[in-house]
Amino acid sequence: MQSLNTFITDRQLNRGNIFLFQIIPYFCKPILSTKNRDLYKIILIMAHHHSAQKRIRQDEVKRVNNKYYARGMRNALKELRGTTDKAAAAELFPKVVSMLDKLAKTNVIHKNKAGNLKSKLQKHVSSLS
Repeated sequence: MQSLNTFITDRQLNRGNIFLFQIIPYFCKPILSTKNRDLYKIILIMAHHHSAQKRIRQDEVKRVNNKYYARGMRNALKELRGTTDKAAAAELFPKVVSMLDKLAKTNVIHKNKAGNLKSKLQKHVSSLS
């Protein structure tokens, strides 16, 4: 079971000559627009069983969601680490800890990584004056 990511243009999509591909509707949004054509991302599914095809579709959606949540976590960490005011850091710290716990609970990040990050952030907030 494997999936291959590839790209097609809107002309190929409208012509109907990509009947061998199974297009995931969530990903049929233009990802690159040029003057007169859009580029779409499709997923070529090589699996034969219906359950395996469904698993590939679900994994792709989960991958995109996890990428989004991980980026939000990194931005929150940067914001907290960049804070020099103790009051602002103390206000922001519980929100970041809550975010880390939720991501660890849903296995977006490992629980030990969440614990290590919380420890380092607590040290940073305590060191501010």
